[in-house]
Amino acid sequence: MQNNSLPISFDLQSVRREYGLTVLCLHDKMQISKPTLIKIEKTGQIPFDSYANYAKRCPTLFPEKEKIMRKRWIELRKGGDFDAIAQQFHISPAVARIVRNRGIDKTDQINKYLNGRYEDLYDPWMMKDMKKAVDIIKELIRKGVKIRIIGDYDIDGVCSTYMLNRGLKRCGADVDFAIPNRIEDGYGINVNLIEDAYEAGARAIITCDNGIAAIDAVAHAKEKGMTVIVTDHHDIPYEEIDGKRKYKQSVADAIINPKQVECGYPYKGLCGAGVVYKFIQALYQSCGIPESEVKPFIEYAGFATIGDVMDLTDENRILVKIGLNMLAHTQNLGMRALLRANKLEYQKLSTYHVGFVLGPCINASGRLDTAQHAMRLLLASTEEEAEASASLLMKFNNERKAMTQENVEKAIAIVEKDMPDDKVLVVYLPECHESIAGIVAGKVRERFYRPAFVLTDGKEEVKGSGRSIDEYSMYDEMVKCSRYLDKFGGHPMAAGLSLKKENIESFRKAMNENCRLEDNDLIEKVKIDIVMPVDYATKEIVHDIEKLEPCGKGNEKPVFAARSTRITGIRVIGKTRCGVKLTLLQDDGLVMDGIFFTDPDVFIEDMERRFGTIEKDCLLAGNAEHTRLNLLYEPRINEWQGRETLQINIRDYC
Repeated sequence: MQNNSLPISFDLQSVRREYGLTVLCLHDKMQISKPTLIKIEKTGQIPFDSYANYAKRCPTLFPEKEKIMRKRWIELRKGGDFDAIAQQFHISPAVARIVRNRGIDKTDQINKYLNGRYEDLYDPWMMKDMKKAVDIIKELIRKGVKIRIIGDYDIDGVCSTYMLNRGLKRCGADVDFAIPNRIEDGYGINVNLIEDAYEAGARAIITCDNGIAAIDAVAHAKEKGMTVIVTDHHDIPYEEIDGKRKYKQSVADAIINPKQVECGYPYKGLCGAGVVYKFIQALYQSCGIPESEVKPFIEYAGFATIGDVMDLTDENRILVKIGLNMLAHTQNLGMRALLRANKLEYQKLSTYHVGFVLGPCINASGRLDTAQHAMRLLLASTEEEAEASASLLMKFNNERKAMTQENVEKAIAIVEKDMPDDKVLVVYLPECHESIAGIVAGKVRERFYRPAFVLTDGKEEVKGSGRSIDEYSMYDEMVKCSRYLDKFGGHPMAAGLSLKKENIESFRKAMNENCRLEDNDLIEKVKIDIVMPVDYATKEIVHDIEKLEPCGKGNEKPVFAARSTRITGIRVIGKTRCGVKLTLLQDDGLVMDGIFFTDPDVFIEDMERRFGTIEKDCLLAGNAEHTRLNLLYEPRINEWQGRETLQINIRDYC
C-alpha cells in the first residue's frame, strides 16, 4: 500500500520573521497527506494563515492542548521631522516618533499632549443645554425644591454621584441620592426609582452616568410633574429605519451629553464623571464660588475616566494626569484608607493602580452587594468609618476574583466545545452572578479576540454584558438584532442587555448572520512603535517615555520590537512561578535581563518544540548558543534599595 503521507519540514523561524506572527505550540516536522497538501513556497515555508486553515481542516494533527495563537505585529511608520520635534519639546527623537505614531502632528497638539494644563480644559458652557441646566438647578435651589440624584453602581456612577451630591450641597441644594441595585433595579433610572423619589418628597431628578436611553422612565417622571435633568455620556439611542438612524427623543428638561448630535462641545470622549465635573464647574461659576473649590473634583473625574476605560486622549489626559497627582495626596479619608489597604499610600500612582487595583474595589461593592458601600467609603467622616469601608470593599473584591475565574473557565470550555466557528460569541452561564458577566465577557474576548456576550439568569429574565474588539461596533450591531432584546444600551466597545431565555439562541444566530467581520479582523493587531535592539534602550529613554503618561486605552504604552535576539538562559522567577527571566546576549557582548510574565512550563515546552531538547536543556543551564527570538518589549527602570537598574519587560515573542 502506497504511503499517502509526505513528511515536510517547515522553517518556522523564517515563517515567524517573515509574517510577524506569534505561532505557539507547533511541531517543527509534520505529516501532511498528499490529497490535502497545501501550496508550499520554494523556500519550504508556509504562510501562517494557511497553517491555521490546514489545522482547522485536519484537527487530528493538532492535539487539543496545542492551541494556535495568532497576533499580527504591525510597525507604525508615521513620518515627521523627529529631530526637530525632539529639539523643540526637549524629548528624544525616539519619543518624538512615538508621539507622531499617536496621530499627533501639529505643534499645538504636541504641546497639549506633552504639557497639557488645567487651563487647557475646554469651556463647560460650550456643552449643549449647560446654561439651561444651570439655570434650572439654581431656580430649584432658590425655591427649596428637593432634588434626588440617580446614579449608577460602577466606578463612573459612584464617582459621579459623589461629585454631584457634594457640589449641589455646596450651592445650598436640598439634595439626596439613590444608586440602583444591580440585581433589583438594573441599570439606570427606572419607574420604581422615580416613584421612590416622589414618595420621599423629591420633585426634581438629576441623573449621572445614565438617563440618555431611559426615554420611558423620563417620560413617567414628567407625567408626575417632576423636573428632570439628564447628565450622561453614553451613545444616544436610535432606531434604524430603512438604513437610516432615527434618534430617540427624550422629554427631559435639559440634557447634558457631549455625544448629542447638536452639541458643539469639541471633545466627545468624557466619562459620566467628566460630564458632571463640567456641570459643577459651570454651576460654581454661575453661583460665584471660587475656581479653587472646583479643582478638587478632578481627583474623582480622573479616577472615573480610568475606571470606565475611556480613551486617554485630549481633555481626558489632562483630567487623569491632574487627578492621579491629587489621588496620591488625597484628603478624602476613604480614598486614603483604600490606598493604605492596598499598600499604595504615599506612592506614585499610575493608571494601572486605578484600573487594576483600586477601581475594582469600588466596583466590587456594586457587583456583589450594593454600591452604597462605595459611597460610604467616599463619604466617611472618621478614620474608623474609612477603614471599615475599605476593608469591606477589599473583601468583596477578593470574592469577585474567585467567582470570575470560575466562570471564565466555564465560558472558555463552552466556546471551544459548542461554538468554535462563531465570530460573535454568545455564552449562556445561567448560574453566573450577573454582576460579573461583563468581566467574564472581557476575559473571553481577550482569549479568543472576538466580540463576546455573557448571559446569565436575572431575577425576571436573562441579563448580560458584552465586550467588543476595535473592528466591531457592538451597540450598532445590537440595534440590528433588537427584535430579540427587551432592553439594551451601550457603545461600540461594551453593552448591556436583557432578553427572554427562549430568544438566546435566536440572538446568537442573528448576531453571527449579520456579522461582517473578516478572518483578518479576528487576528489581534499589536502595533510596534519602534524596532530597536534591546541594548539601545537606556535609562534616559525610559525617563523620556514617562512624559507620554498617562497611558491606557487610546494612548497605549509604547511597544518596542527587537529582531533575532539571542537568548542564552532561562530561569523561573517568583515563589508562585509567575514568569521567567531570560538572559539576553547582544552582538557586542552586553548581557541584559528580560522578564516575561507567563506560565514557565508552557514557555519552556515551547522552547523545546522550537529548538529541540538539547538546546532547551542548555537554556535552563544558562549556556545556550542557538536560541534567537523576535521580542516585543517595554524598557523599564527597576528601583531597589535606592538603586536604579534597567529592565526589559517582554510582552510577546515569536
